[in-house]
Amino acid sequence: MSLLTLQNVSRRFGAVTALNNISLSVEPGELRAVIGPNGAGKTTLFNLISGFFPPSDGNIVFDGEPITAVNPAVLVKKGIIRTFQITEIFLDLTVYENIRVAVEVAMGISLRPWVNAAMRARVNARVEELMEIVKISHKADKIAGEMSHGDQRVVEVGIALSRHPKLLLLDEPTAGMGDEETNHMTGLIRSLNKEQKITMLFIEHDMNIVFGVADRITVLDNGTMLAEGNAREIADNPRVQAAYLGQAA
Repeated sequence: MSLLTLQNVSRRFGAVTALNNISLSVEPGELRAVIGPNGAGKTTLFNLISGFFPPSDGNIVFDGEPITAVNPAVLVKKGIIRTFQITEIFLDLTVYENIRVAVEVAMGISLRPWVNAAMRARVNARVEELMEIVKISHKADKIAGEMSHGDQRVVEVGIALSRHPKLLLLDEPTAGMGDEETNHMTGLIRSLNKEQKITMLFIEHDMNIVFGVADRITVLDNGTMLAEGNAREIADNPRVQAAYLGQAA
């Protein structure tokens, strides 16, 4: 059974059709890239999957359950976790504190005035685990606002992992990064998928990253599904070359 299925999904904003009749399936454990020119409908697709607004037509099924009209807070509990183009972390807190806050929320203890030593130990252990997974333990005491953009994005991914995602949506995870930061994020995406077994969808404009990382690629253009396939199939597709790859060159 597919983890995520979109069936003939469209989204209209007044007279503007942002997505038109999109059907796709994401399998458990898949690492899927979504590409397309600006205005192709990529972010709208993520907004539909994460519940920020419902489709105008069609159905969305996640983990065997319809989620066409389910709000984002409920979808987070079901395991759909998303990061955004603009990094969303607590800039005045350290790396450790940022992830600790997320862990406490995930464990349902963020509003408790007091927690016992056993629970505190569980929180600390989970924070240490997440920092190790995203490879930022050596910067645990750094103030997030004083860190590079790339490191802030890594912290954001660590926060996302606190919710035990079944499906992780990354919106332009390497945007604005230098080569070293991009390599770190690319390696992190691979390890989360292959080692942590997290199913992932990511929007990306860097074709070297897309072709080097993704199992499958979905190409959108003007709100429609232009093509779908592996890296070789997409690179060799003349419609993709004309609409996107050729334009990018």
